[in-house]
Amino acid sequence: MDPSALAERLVDILDRLRRLALEGNPLEDAGVTMPRLSLLDWIAAAPGSGVQEAADGLGLSAPTVSVTLRRLEDAGLVARAPDPDDRRAVRLSLTEAGLALHRRARAFRRRRMGALLAALHPEEQRTLVDLLARAVEGAGSVPPAPDA
Repeated sequence: MDPSALAERLVDILDRLRRLALEGNPLEDAGVTMPRLSLLDWIAAAPGSGVQEAADGLGLSAPTVSVTLRRLEDAGLVARAPDPDDRRAVRLSLTEAGLALHRRARAFRRRRMGALLAALHPEEQRTLVDLLARAVEGAGSVPPAPDA
């Protein structure tokens, strides 16, 4: 199969995987969309980070993160605290409710990915995960192509 056809097949598979990962999302009842979950993940991994740090880490603009952050704050999932070193900045953290929801989301994703891997033999599982990790790492080192 030529590289272009392989790339198209991979796009199709990733689209199916995205739909599978969202099916039965237990966070929908809490009003947590995937972009909000991405911000929750970021804050859980880097508590005390600021809005600009989160924006940079997620590849988004600070205003976009601020809008999402406001919604998470309104839902009682994220808290802002003043930065002791910079009065203009704030530090982000998950509230107890945010931590609980984040744990629930991680458990859901682990179950979904466990079901995906269960269709493979243990050696195939390791190979798939290793190859995906290498591909993602390699893709991150290649600058995006300019729009045609």
